Amino acid sequence: MNSLNLGFQNKLVTSHHLSSRSHALGGTKTLDSVANGEQFVVQRLVATGASAEWLQQLEDLGFIAGEPVTIMARGAFGGDPLVVRIGLSTFALRKAEAACVQVELPREKWQSEIAA
Repeated sequence: MNSLNLGFQNKLVTSHHLSSRSHALGGTKTLDSVANGEQFVVQRLVATGASAEWLQQLEDLGFIAGEPVTIMARGAFGGDPLVVRIGLSTFALRKAEAACVQVELPREKWQSEIAA
């Protein structure tokens, strides 16, 4: 195994470790279930039922692992659509689309919760 592969494997282990810690703190959620104004980080996209075709569209919009994401506002009746900031862009998403985006607390946030 060359050093490039070894470095990649170390990143995978670290990423898995961070995800496990965040999950243990209750930080892993779907985007449709987070509170307005609270910042999370995209962990991954997951297909839920008939929404598999949305995954590529969401990825094209910038919903990729590691990107910061925040719910800015919700629709008045039923909370649909959601106004979502991903990176430096803002989009309106249906709750069903947002349910395909799995998010976790930013690393610095869960680290401060561990220290508390």
